Amino acid sequence: MATTADIRNGLCIQYNNDIYKIVEFLHVKPGKGPAFVRTKMRSVTNGRVLENTFSAGHKIETVRVETHKFQYLYPEGDQFHFMNVETYEQITLLKDVLDAPELLKEGETVMVQINSDTELPLAVDMPASVILEVTYAEPGVKGNTATNATKPATVETGATINVPLFINEGDKIKIDTSNSAYMERIKE
Repeated sequence: MATTADIRNGLCIQYNNDIYKIVEFLHVKPGKGPAFVRTKMRSVTNGRVLENTFSAGHKIETVRVETHKFQYLYPEGDQFHFMNVETYEQITLLKDVLDAPELLKEGETVMVQINSDTELPLAVDMPASVILEVTYAEPGVKGNTATNATKPATVETGATINVPLFINEGDKIKIDTSNSAYMERIKE
């Protein structure tokens, strides 16, 4: 058994007869009253996001998790296929379990969290950022840069990302996987 002091991003806990992964948390110590922890959790079984507040010192039941390196192979409808890079064992995960499935490129290496007790995959940890090529972008209008203007661009995985006006087709860009936001253009 753990307490709310052990809560961190990525922790898997047993809550309401389901397993949840902590997506965000905030320890709050108001000037008046007891401290508490505000959390945002995602169910690993159905992908539903739940916001919950735990009082400080509340006992939580953690789930023992092993992390393994997997390579993303291909999508098939709402299912995504992965292969363990050490044992070559293949697994299939639902789209709801993934944090940013639209940014997954075939061959990408991700970390998969597996429940140690049941050997079932729980969650996929994407890399902090991915580098993708822009396949379609409207041409930027010269002189239209008085503010931080952006335009939509489609990347090789099919995702649409807002990028600065100077980004063109064929450019490689770095994308933050936590919020699907443009970070920088990659120079070759």
